[in-house]
Amino acid sequence: MVTTAVLRPVAEADADSLGRVHATCWHETYDQLLSKAALEQLQPARLAAMWRRYSAQGPNHRQVAALVDGEIVGFAGSGPSRDDDKPTPMELYFIYLLDAYHGTGIGQQLFDAVVDEGPSYLWVAEDNPRAHSFYKRNGYAPDGHEQDQEVLGEQLHEVRLVRPRSLARRLSLVTTE
Repeated sequence: MVTTAVLRPVAEADADSLGRVHATCWHETYDQLLSKAALEQLQPARLAAMWRRYSAQGPNHRQVAALVDGEIVGFAGSGPSRDDDKPTPMELYFIYLLDAYHGTGIGQQLFDAVVDEGPSYLWVAEDNPRAHSFYKRNGYAPDGHEQDQEVLGEQLHEVRLVRPRSLARRLSLVTTE
């Protein structure tokens, strides 16, 4: 089922809704990767405060929210590369979508709104097969870099995925060879 969402830039007025959706997405995404005690630390109000700060980021950052029937159901953000070795100039920082909307096409809409066709990279939990499948469809592959990220007082093992050139170009090379 394909669902069309309204996508728009994140605004400071969205902070409370984003805080709630963010907390819910973390519970849905990381319930197998982090302990229940860690996830219980998530406070929508604290996440809303974080979103108030994020909404003021500069023009090199893209943050969008996906709305269905006027309610935020997901969000994504990208910007300049943060890694010291900068495998590409642009990084996808996050993309989250409520479980109820997985498989509707909204995740792809969010991705397309914040990631250009050119090179980019992201970090993703190593044990997140749904995300790995999504990113593979969008031209990403592991580059061999891994890290342990402290999340809610626990370690989450992540791998870096890189798309070295545009997906359109990669697909045309595959079909012509």
